[in-house]
Amino acid sequence: MKYKKALITGSCGLIGSESVFFYLDLGFEVWGIDNNSRFTYFGKNASIMKNLKNLTDFKNYHHINCCITDPLIEKIILKIQPDLIIHCAAQPSHDKSSLIPDQDFKINAVGTLNLLEGTRKNCPDCVFIFVSTNKVYGDNPNKIKLRELKQRFEFDDPFFLKGINEKMSLDQCVHSPFGVSKTAADLMVQEYGKYYGIKTACFRCGCVTGKKQKGVELHGFLNYMCKVIKNKKKYIIYGHKGKQVRDNMHSFDLVNAFHEFFLNPKKGEVYNIGGGKNNSCSILESIKIIEEISGLKFSIDFGEARKGDHICYYTDYSKFSYDYPNWKLSKNLNFIFREMILNM
Repeated sequence: MKYKKALITGSCGLIGSESVFFYLDLGFEVWGIDNNSRFTYFGKNASIMKNLKNLTDFKNYHHINCCITDPLIEKIILKIQPDLIIHCAAQPSHDKSSLIPDQDFKINAVGTLNLLEGTRKNCPDCVFIFVSTNKVYGDNPNKIKLRELKQRFEFDDPFFLKGINEKMSLDQCVHSPFGVSKTAADLMVQEYGKYYGIKTACFRCGCVTGKKQKGVELHGFLNYMCKVIKNKKKYIIYGHKGKQVRDNMHSFDLVNAFHEFFLNPKKGEVYNIGGGKNNSCSILESIKIIEEISGLKFSIDFGEARKGDHICYYTDYSKFSYDYPNWKLSKNLNFIFREMILNM
């Protein structure tokens, strides 16, 4: 793979930078697109400039500072002729999208279309991987019967014992503008596979995390929790008594899933991907684990639940495991928490 080429959008973010390092290690020539929009939306604590500095130390990494909505994208794809595109760039926040719905849709939906068109016109044999989200399902997961335990909710429906799979409906629910823009992009990525024959995949992620994440209150909850306790600030739990559940997946495991798809691509495929039930935890459980590992204590307050937010979500990734049996989760919840806390 020494002479293969990859183009990675959002290259300095958590998933993007993990992807860049992965393919640099394989000997790829890698181009990264990132304009540090996280700084614009979430402030200096979300800036990815440190990640950029680490990447530019590699001679086979080439950085492009532009937005994915820029018409220049098509010329970039034409010039590079990549074998692989991993599209991570996005406005990533459920909450922020309600304040900037126009910008959110332009970046997430129109920006994705811009990349797809550049691929179709200039390198139709390229593999196109899209980082989608479980927010495409809106609040439909909240309609599943739940069982309330002391510190968490769990699904109380036999069909969802392993979690939520790709059969969950996208329709007739509240998404948030972010959920809508990502759904539009997700469907378009599928369409470019099914209609135009491009090798595309949508990876509908749960919570993806890792030590490179620049978590803020509106995005990246585990990383943000670690920052809050380290800086002795108050952590606010938004609704559901702190029993809301998410599954957590290390960015390394996600990028390994991307690579399995790259080695044996399909056209217009969709995969729910995440840590699954074994890597799931509630806010209350997360607080307990972080306090035990760090030896510190949280200061907690409560706020209203976020509109359209999931009460309980963990991923059934059986479909991907069946299609790509060489892939396995390598980072469990204990590893994820310890790495995060030791690097905060």
